[in-house]
Amino acid sequence: MPEDLSRKARPAQEPAAGEASALQRGYARSRERDEAARARLVPLAPGERPAPLVSATLVAAGLGVLNLVLLAAGTDIQGGRPDASGVIVLSVLLLAAAAGMWLRRAWAVLAFEALLGVTIAFAALSLLVASNLAAVALCLVIIGLGGWLFWKLVRVLGRLQAPTPGPHDEVR
Repeated sequence: MPEDLSRKARPAQEPAAGEASALQRGYARSRERDEAARARLVPLAPGERPAPLVSATLVAAGLGVLNLVLLAAGTDIQGGRPDASGVIVLSVLLLAAAAGMWLRRAWAVLAFEALLGVTIAFAALSLLVASNLAAVALCLVIIGLGGWLFWKLVRVLGRLQAPTPGPHDEVR
């Protein structure tokens, strides 16, 4: 028997009054938790560089320089030379992110986290085609260390963006 097509074409119904108030209470609790978390964030002190920020800076600078060195050395990847422009663009991005993170710029931390997230995603997808134990181990190391660094940088980014108390603000 064919399905009732009129049932499929109906617009979504508004939530019942009880459901709407439950949603509003849930959103209110979520906002309270967010505000409490923001209140606990302590801005970075002048010159302070937490260990995850230093680690991310070293990783970005090291990878940027290593890419350029390997390109200059003529390293073959999968039997051919990589496209020089792509390697140079990636290296410049990594070195710019490293410099920005060292200067404690939020945009640099965010950009590096984006690159890190893409790297973690590619490593996870590479597990699907890993043909030996070394490839699996490499993917798992990239996922594990990259995920740890990504997670640690989230708090650093929050502290970089936390407002500093002004003369009229209450010090917590």
